[in-house]
Amino acid sequence: MQDIHPVINSFAIEGELLSVKANKSGHINSTYIATFSDGQKYTIQRVNRAVFPKPQAVMQNIHLITSHIQQKVAHLPDTNRRCLSLVPSKTGEHFSLDNDGELWRAYRYIDEVDVFPFLEDAELAYRFGEAVGTFQAYLADFPAAKLSTTIEKFHHMGHRYSQLKDAIHHNLSNRLSNVEAEVSYLLTEEKRGMVLTNALESGAVPLRVTHNDTKISNILFDKHTKEGLCMIDLDTVMGGTILFDTGDMLRTGCITASEDEQDLKKVHCDAALFTAMLEGYSAKAGSFLTETETLLLAESGRATTQIMAVRFLTDYLNGDVYYHIEHPTHNLDRARTQITLMQDMDRKWEGIMKALS
Repeated sequence: MQDIHPVINSFAIEGELLSVKANKSGHINSTYIATFSDGQKYTIQRVNRAVFPKPQAVMQNIHLITSHIQQKVAHLPDTNRRCLSLVPSKTGEHFSLDNDGELWRAYRYIDEVDVFPFLEDAELAYRFGEAVGTFQAYLADFPAAKLSTTIEKFHHMGHRYSQLKDAIHHNLSNRLSNVEAEVSYLLTEEKRGMVLTNALESGAVPLRVTHNDTKISNILFDKHTKEGLCMIDLDTVMGGTILFDTGDMLRTGCITASEDEQDLKKVHCDAALFTAMLEGYSAKAGSFLTETETLLLAESGRATTQIMAVRFLTDYLNGDVYYHIEHPTHNLDRARTQITLMQDMDRKWEGIMKALS
């Protein structure tokens, strides 16, 4: 393990450092848990510059939104558990640079919480929806234009389809003949998939603060009450439509199998979980949503599933240059899983809409 004691020492943390332990649960940033003599723990992270080429902009975004949320929760008895809290460096910055120019940050550790890899039942689905809605409600009055764009065109469907068409045209890995059915289906669905991008660009929905990675494992739940307390992994926070967040919530929460399941008979949309998430979400976010945003909530789940199908298939055609793979068809398996989920959503769409009405 890298010696990060000099990095830890660069932050304004009192007490004697007792131990440092690597946390390998994440896939992007390097994360460590540091414990001090006063019993306090801190999460120390190195931001991955290969993924986030403007790490200082990432940190400025995080500072702005966490400061905003902290004001909103200041009256609560467990304020420190409701929002990530950056620890400043000894020079007063929101981060620290090591001798190699790598950017590090420190958060106060939040204890007595659970993290779930998937939804266990409709009750947890409702709590998940509440947590996403609460996060957005806290930031509903924050001017999203103040945030930097940390990843360009991250959820722009037109951009993702342009990448897919380039991959089809060049066929760099000579795999096109393996995916004719998948390509045909996704090209047929392009117009419907543009709904969120079109709505944002036309002004039909407002520019808001979006998290952009609202999977359930990015929520800290109270260990005893199961309330969703705090949203973590804020690196992709930037301006967009909140429908990107509801979409990813629904996509990752309603699926009945893993994202790379090869047996597509196991892949379904759990309509009960789908509706429970939206009910919990609307209970917290309904007060600020516009009529158009409300009308597109369910559709956001399908559209976000589609954009991931496009991205996975594009990477497969390009020779697996973006996503980490564990076997040659890993990205193809992921794409097929997303397509199967879309198709099952369509089969259950009428029932889902009826349940939400």
